Amino acid sequence: MSDYSKGRTSGPASTDVLYAPTVEAVMLTDDGVFPNNRRLPLLIYRKVLNTGIRDLAAHVQALFAEHHWGNSWIDSVYDYHHYHSTAHEVLAVCSGQARLLFGGEHGIEQTVSAGDVIVIPAGVSHKNLSAEGNLVVVGAYPQGQSYDMCYGKREERPEADRRIVGVPLPESDPLYGPDGPLLDHWQV
Repeated sequence: MSDYSKGRTSGPASTDVLYAPTVEAVMLTDDGVFPNNRRLPLLIYRKVLNTGIRDLAAHVQALFAEHHWGNSWIDSVYDYHHYHSTAHEVLAVCSGQARLLFGGEHGIEQTVSAGDVIVIPAGVSHKNLSAEGNLVVVGAYPQGQSYDMCYGKREERPEADRRIVGVPLPESDPLYGPDGPLLDHWQV
């Protein structure tokens, strides 16, 4: 396991923004409605962002771009089940708190707060159950991957299943670069 200590990544975006991660890895399998991902775990990095940074969302967007995760946005998380069959996704909670449901109606519920980052493999359903405290989330996708929107409809599969298997691994962790924990957890 690599050492991901504060300041390990280089470049202006990472300065004083990151702490050493504690990573939770959760496997979510097909529930009959949502394919989820049988090869790659959902990753939750707890309290890795320095929430005392002014304009944290802009710093996070720059950090994602530095590590080749683009097409970023600032918003919240949709309040309905959805997944992407053509891209992985990263969500950085810059302020507020949310209860998110991953994997469909019988999946896992996680409370995430400012400073947490979630890396969602292609195929894993996610939904916002509730939010408080002005929830601000920055999302992005690995370079070269364009996201689609799938909703768990029967007619989406088996094509969505084929696309999910074909989504390549990212070249780097969205926060810590090519030596980050994502690459330790996502091996095929």
